[in-house]
Amino acid sequence: MATTRITTALPPNIDITKAELAYGEHMLPKLNRQLQDSTLITRQRALNALCDVLHNPEHVSAALKVGMAKSLKKLLGDSDGTVRWKATEVLFICSNHAIGRDAILEFDLIQPISALFDDKHEDARLMSHRAVESVSHTVNGAQGIVNANLIKKLVEKLKTETDEIKQLVLDTLHYCMKVDTNQALAAQAMEVFTSLLGHETWEIRGKAARDIMDISFPLEGKKRAVKVRCIPVLVKLLADKHFHVRAQAAGALMSIAITTEGKRESISAGAVEALMKLLQSDDSSDVRLNVIKVNTCSNVRLLTVKAITMLAEAPSGREKLTAIVPTLRDIANTGGPMMQKVAKTAINVITWQP
Repeated sequence: MATTRITTALPPNIDITKAELAYGEHMLPKLNRQLQDSTLITRQRALNALCDVLHNPEHVSAALKVGMAKSLKKLLGDSDGTVRWKATEVLFICSNHAIGRDAILEFDLIQPISALFDDKHEDARLMSHRAVESVSHTVNGAQGIVNANLIKKLVEKLKTETDEIKQLVLDTLHYCMKVDTNQALAAQAMEVFTSLLGHETWEIRGKAARDIMDISFPLEGKKRAVKVRCIPVLVKLLADKHFHVRAQAAGALMSIAITTEGKRESISAGAVEALMKLLQSDDSSDVRLNVIKVNTCSNVRLLTVKAITMLAEAPSGREKLTAIVPTLRDIANTGGPMMQKVAKTAINVITWQP
């Protein structure tokens, strides 16, 4: 039976956790004002709404024009944990767009975001690492992180953080070491990466091996790898059950074995036998293609052949690797252009005579 009584229930499809959006061009200025409101629930609702709105790149640009970057920078230090978390999430969403990454650098937001690495709320810490990792994808972003002297702090986080955050930190360091390895070496990153090679999670093992390859490109990194005894661990990973880990381990050995000392230690640790076994047993096309772009992990075999080439430059390694020449010739005849090239180079090095 109908009555004249007005219901207290909310209209359908109304989310009380998000601010009501103004129409058209008034939407973002209103949300920016709400971010500066003294009422906690108002700030929280505005941030929740922004997490939806800013997935549109056009809205990211418009938000920056109304001064939202300054508002978010202030909220990173808010007394409320939810506000800090959601403010960082908004910046993470922005960082997925080029204009957002540029804004984070322009408004010096890397340091305020990194302050949340030590936040007591795990969600805030996780989102801050996501934002910094996203910024690191560009050369300017990685350089900005290096200039902010965050490498040492990131390395320390690998010792204490959750596995999910560790993966983000390893990715961030991967991009940052493309522009600078000195800070990572000074922070004893090689030792920390080596300790993670035995981690139970294959993603962390693989990313740690990849980062060892990155930090081993300079001569000092190769020397440090030998000193901290990471080569025997990498050799063991050549038999890992996951192809991604095998690929990254082969890539790290390839980088370290460029030096005479690296070759000697690798051969002593059984790398020749392990690489020969890997070359003969890894038959899948996915496991044959990773050294050109190790971070895509599309080919272990290419990486393996390059590592074999490095070890073949040592007389003791060349003698052992003679048995693998028929396999390399088969690869040179049937593989793709890049595989043919590296296989022929390996054959020439192994069969070389003074």
